[in-house]
Amino acid sequence: MIDKGYLVRHAATLLKLARSTSDPALATALIDKAAELKDRIDDYPDVTLIAPDVEPPLASQAVSSEALRRK
Repeated sequence: MIDKGYLVRHAATLLKLARSTSDPALATALIDKAAELKDRIDDYPDVTLIAPDVEPPLASQAVSSEALRRK
């Protein structure tokens, strides 16, 4: 599945290209495609992969557990 960030970057690139061209037909096509991507972005669920209550282990805990394994 394509992630939301990819679609955002792609749409931004299309808009930059549309602003830089002097061909109005090409600019219109690029803007239309960027609008289609924006519609797809709006349909994507906002999902985070890490639960909000999970914290990474502290560095001191990682060191102490390594020390315990060596003993």
